[in-house]
Amino acid sequence: MAPDYAYIEDVARQAGNFNFMADDRLKNRINADILVVGGGLNGLPFAIAVAAAGLEVVVVEREAPTDLFDAGFDGRVSAIAHASRNLFRSTGIWDYIEAKEPMLDIRITDGPSKCFLHYDHRQLGDEPFGHMVENRHLRQALYRRAAEIPTLKILAPAEYISIDRESEGAGAELKSGDVISARLIVGADGRASPLRRLAGIKAIGWSYDQMGIVCTVAHEIPHHGVAQERFLKPGPFAILPMTGNRSSLVWTEQTERAKLIMALPDEEFHREMTKRFGDYLGKLEVVGPRWSYPLTLHQAERYADRRLALIGDAAHGMHPIAGQGLNLGLRDVAALAEVVIDAARLGQDIGGATALEDYQRWRRFDSIVLLAITDGLNRVFTNDIPPVRLARDIGLAAVNKMPTLKGFFMEHARGTVGKMPRLLRGETL
Repeated sequence: MAPDYAYIEDVARQAGNFNFMADDRLKNRINADILVVGGGLNGLPFAIAVAAAGLEVVVVEREAPTDLFDAGFDGRVSAIAHASRNLFRSTGIWDYIEAKEPMLDIRITDGPSKCFLHYDHRQLGDEPFGHMVENRHLRQALYRRAAEIPTLKILAPAEYISIDRESEGAGAELKSGDVISARLIVGADGRASPLRRLAGIKAIGWSYDQMGIVCTVAHEIPHHGVAQERFLKPGPFAILPMTGNRSSLVWTEQTERAKLIMALPDEEFHREMTKRFGDYLGKLEVVGPRWSYPLTLHQAERYADRRLALIGDAAHGMHPIAGQGLNLGLRDVAALAEVVIDAARLGQDIGGATALEDYQRWRRFDSIVLLAITDGLNRVFTNDIPPVRLARDIGLAAVNKMPTLKGFFMEHARGTVGKMPRLLRGETL
């Protein structure tokens, strides 16, 4: 099917020159410093960061952004932690995000227990723990920022048919017949990551026999920026503040039960949701579509190979229990961008073994630790054995009374623990 040039030109008029190139207009060789495969919520921030710092970057994205500016709300929302917000500010993306809702407080409870853990952002300063942003607004912001960078080209829709990774360089041939030459390929192509498989990189992981149900709820009482994480027997039930009197739900159920709930008529679905949500925000109404997805964990055995680096879901995937999935990927983005730009400024090979080993050493251990924490939390809080339940309640109450320990956990929620890349500290590359 031929590309819709009228649409592409219309997008360009709305948001500037995106450097979009349709497959059948490209019959040449494109030279770049970096080829990014995948133009999603990890691939584009990385491309923007390094291109804004002066490198030539080409992004190959399979799907055309046909709904980029005209799409209505589709129910998908992302939690952007404080540190990730710093990255978006440092790279000029944040100013283009039209609507975002700050998370000022986080309240964690264990089922019907009266014990709880309360995080108040004022205990750490004036900044919120993070913001909730609709994915459509985030994607629009990414493309608008990309339009301003002359060294960044986005090929969409476009697909590669072959990848070459040699000691002296790398490249890809597109279905159009065009060839891209680069010094480094970055895989931001999702959990299934064809690039990871082509490189022979194995991924370990498992299924939780759980599904996440996602929907948005409008309510009559304001949420005041409070996020709720309720640990119920089947899994966590998170209520995350959105703009207006709306909240995003991330609702975990065992797989078979989740399938039954997703198949319910609207009225019955609303009834099941209300049982868990409660009435503290008044009358509720589900708005927008429902989504569901299987919950799994995976970890690539390595994040780098010859002239290849993996970021985001291509490198790891985690349980949504802490709402850190996208933020973990953005830590990859910030670390790899810093390693690459520092190597370029020193005159080193940005796709060479030294740079890629630095990136892998920096990111893989941090990811393993967070994956282990979220996996352990899910297993502990879905265990309904009385002694375990009692220990959980005592633990929540104890942490809530220990300022130093609670402060450490609050910093984790903000994404500001560990070795922080410059972008996550709010600095430029």
